[in-house]
Amino acid sequence: MASVVGSGIFLTPGIIADRLPHAGLIVAVWVVGGLLSLAGALANAELGSMYPRAGGDYVYLREAFHPMAGFLVGWLSFFAIFAGTIATLAAGFAAGIGAFFDLDTPAVLLVAVLTIVATSGLNHVSVRWGALANNITGYVKVVALLVLGVVAPLTGKGSVENLRPLVDGIASAAPPLAFALALSPVLFSFLGWNASIYVASEIRQPGRNLPRSLFLGLAICTVVYLVTNLVYLYALPVADLGQVENAGEAAARVLFGSLGGSLMAAFVLASILGTLNANVLVGPRIAYAMALDRLFFGGVDRVHAGYHTPAVAIWVQAGVAIALVLVLRTFPNALDYTIFAILVATIADTAALYVLRRRQPDRPRPYRAWGYPWVPALYIAANLVIAWSLLWFRSRESLISLGVLLAGLPFYALFAARQRR
Repeated sequence: MASVVGSGIFLTPGIIADRLPHAGLIVAVWVVGGLLSLAGALANAELGSMYPRAGGDYVYLREAFHPMAGFLVGWLSFFAIFAGTIATLAAGFAAGIGAFFDLDTPAVLLVAVLTIVATSGLNHVSVRWGALANNITGYVKVVALLVLGVVAPLTGKGSVENLRPLVDGIASAAPPLAFALALSPVLFSFLGWNASIYVASEIRQPGRNLPRSLFLGLAICTVVYLVTNLVYLYALPVADLGQVENAGEAAARVLFGSLGGSLMAAFVLASILGTLNANVLVGPRIAYAMALDRLFFGGVDRVHAGYHTPAVAIWVQAGVAIALVLVLRTFPNALDYTIFAILVATIADTAALYVLRRRQPDRPRPYRAWGYPWVPALYIAANLVIAWSLLWFRSRESLISLGVLLAGLPFYALFAARQRR
């Protein structure tokens, strides 16, 4: 929950309303996004319970296809998904701080860098402290959003008419590709639902607790997202919602006045910081797992003698994220770049489920994916459509993600040669 609920639910609804100018379609796209994430969680619950190790996708693709496949998805996850998300959230957090204190661009970038250093330091000291921070911020975010959902209708300052029509005209409101394109920021908002699989080796009783964390956390987040979007629509007409950058702040100003808007802006910053911390916790386990197999830069598999955390991997990730902050600078610049990488990785690890069912039928599976083989196939097909839409409409960002993926090939050749020696 701490990994999922962050900036997306506040910053993406405006983009979605602009692409789908219909209240019913806005509700539908969030439901579909939750169901797609659930379909992915079903597959990952089986894979994670089969291989309760650090590394997530890297482990599954290595076992299913070839060490090179595992390396490439691990490479993409580390450099494009987690480090990119950390950089994006740090830039968004720093921009919010800058708006409060009227900071210039160099100062905003310094805040972003210091934020990455501080959260990395927290997770360097203890995985338990990092997890505690995730739990606290996760509970605060979910409770606050649910309170918003309960209190908002009592203010009487919104309009139920903004929620209409929910069904009439839905077929002609937007073409199918617009719906697929709108799913892109929705899936970004659900980003982090699979965080547990990356720390599976550090979870007690992973065969039971890993599926539980995936399903329960995702179910709560989906309900929270639906309630929150209904609040946004209650506060703002669809046309107005499509013009705002921070839907949470805009809705709060309508419902609770200027003070409420300012408080919500502060809450959004806290929410972004919590999600940033969750990604700092998860990401280093990918590089750590690859380094254990001698398929990453030397020394990244070192564990701190006193804190027992993958300290070197944490700081390597911090360095990459800081470099990305200095290059990308803003949240929008990295959004589609990161989402395309996520789609590639999730399609690949769901495909690994089919291969492992055939190659390792006797391997213990504490959890077996519900709906196999049809639900995972539907998940792959839907993600392919979304990826194609991004490649068509957001070519530059998508091609950069592909470039990062292909850049891993010469490094794999180098690391594999070293491994054979």
